[in-house]
Amino acid sequence: MAGTTINIANYSDALVVLGTAGFVVPLVRRYGLSPVLGYLGAGALLGPLGLGSFSRQFPALFWFTISDAKNVEGIAQLGVVFLLFLIGLELSLQRLLAMRRLVFGLGGSQVLLTGGLLAGAGMWLGQTPTVAIILGMSLSLSSTAIVLELLSNQERLTTTVGRASFSVLLAQDLAVIPILMFISIVAAESGGSALKSLGTALLQAGVAVAAIVLFGRVLRPLFRLVSNTRSSELFIAAVLFVIIGAGVIAYEASVSMALGAFIAGLLLAETEYRKAIEASVEPFKGLLLGIFFFTVGMDIDFRELVREPLLLAGGIAGLIAVKSLLLIVLARLFHLSWPVAVEAGLLLGPGGEFAFVGIGLASSLQLIDPGLGHFTLAVTSVTMALIPLLSVVGRRFAARLSAGAAPTAELNAVPMADENHAIVVGYGRVGKVVCALLKTHGIHYIAADSDAHAVTHDRREGHDVYYGDATDPQFLESCGLAKASGVIITIHTHDLIDDIVAHVRTVRPDILIVARARDANHARHLYALGATDAVPETIEASLQLSEATLVGMGVQVGPVIASIHEKRDEIRHALQDAAREAGRGVIRSVRAKTRRRRAPGKARR
Repeated sequence: MAGTTINIANYSDALVVLGTAGFVVPLVRRYGLSPVLGYLGAGALLGPLGLGSFSRQFPALFWFTISDAKNVEGIAQLGVVFLLFLIGLELSLQRLLAMRRLVFGLGGSQVLLTGGLLAGAGMWLGQTPTVAIILGMSLSLSSTAIVLELLSNQERLTTTVGRASFSVLLAQDLAVIPILMFISIVAAESGGSALKSLGTALLQAGVAVAAIVLFGRVLRPLFRLVSNTRSSELFIAAVLFVIIGAGVIAYEASVSMALGAFIAGLLLAETEYRKAIEASVEPFKGLLLGIFFFTVGMDIDFRELVREPLLLAGGIAGLIAVKSLLLIVLARLFHLSWPVAVEAGLLLGPGGEFAFVGIGLASSLQLIDPGLGHFTLAVTSVTMALIPLLSVVGRRFAARLSAGAAPTAELNAVPMADENHAIVVGYGRVGKVVCALLKTHGIHYIAADSDAHAVTHDRREGHDVYYGDATDPQFLESCGLAKASGVIITIHTHDLIDDIVAHVRTVRPDILIVARARDANHARHLYALGATDAVPETIEASLQLSEATLVGMGVQVGPVIASIHEKRDEIRHALQDAAREAGRGVIRSVRAKTRRRRAPGKARR
């Protein structure tokens, strides 16, 4: 348009960030790596400290790199604000109270002790107390995004390791706000009295919190009004207005925008609109968080990796060792088992994304020397990249410790098999319902679960469940597989389900096998392995929704139930037919894999 000046640099930078989301991250996912690591690596490679520093010598790089971090500074700030809002939204008072022992006890102790120990090491190495405290507290934090994504992909968030790790990460997320406030207060001290600056900063923070809480009183009426329009676009606009509005209120009070967004998330977490808000932000949550990690990666200087390689290696090993060992000791003090303590310690030993936020803020306020900041962030980035490897190491150590540890009395209980009994694999929420119904109809069963903590707790509560690994043929034999009339598999780890179905069908060609399945494809796979019946979670949910809808709309209950049963049988037969046609060789390959996994001399994981 005539008379309009366009800054094409802003568009090129947007193309780089969107190109990372559209091409780099799918490529990283293809090789089983974390998208967070993809964003971090792309930011470091394409940012102003990477290839972007050569854009003047090679003008063609202009369209593929970011030469000036200021061009995406606003996007980066929005990413931090959005991340803190999501953390606040996921919290609730009831959740904190239910997990208070691990969150405030284990997690709080970890942050304070690790931060204090690292700060002491910094002062011993010649840093000022202020710089040492900022570095120590920032490095005490772990990577919430990578660790939770890793545990989620392994379907282990509900295990003891998952709950302990989540509790510590939750405490660390809560510690981010006071750390950022401390940095802002220290920066304000340079202009006058420290006591006066501290008082002023706390007063401003109090005013900001009070204003946001008052602002929060209109949130429920606001969302009620917007919900009545039944417009998803207006609902999303209202959510963004609340996030940015709370951030602006905090900024005008001279405190972090992230604090405002965090408080707004906490306020909305207690409303009936929480789930709707989560669903609204889900489509662009990954992109905004990806932009945040991309901008975090721009602070990584690859030159630090080769400038002082020995010092860098020492920093990496020292950070992981200090944090892991301290967390292992604290976990034991909070009565977590050795396997859980070791695995959680190795998972949370590396640094986290908020180290980039804290140290980056301190560097921008000239509280930390830029060279020291770049070196510290290089150490942090490498430790984060090592998390998947440390997870594997942690699981192997945990397996060895579990094999050598003396089990509790509850775990020593041995199942007594009867004739024609059922074996229920997995005693979680689904397994408990199955066992209750079997008991109601007078069918004897043996329930087994591999979560030692859960089995100990359930047996102390009077539940008839036994500890053991159902992928172990000897354990299934001790459960009376030879005499059993049926095996019901309720666990949700798909590889383990496959192994159990294949082994049971090999040993007992005649036995009833009912297995939980993820979806239709997984159910088809289980039928190919020899399952008598596979129950896909997605299909069962659709059938139950259909039944409730038909009855609610006035159709008689009898015909509805008959049609639902007919549709279920139709789907089952279709899946079984497809499995017979396409899965002739599947069962042989899985059985071969199971035999190799159980071969003598191989360590079981």
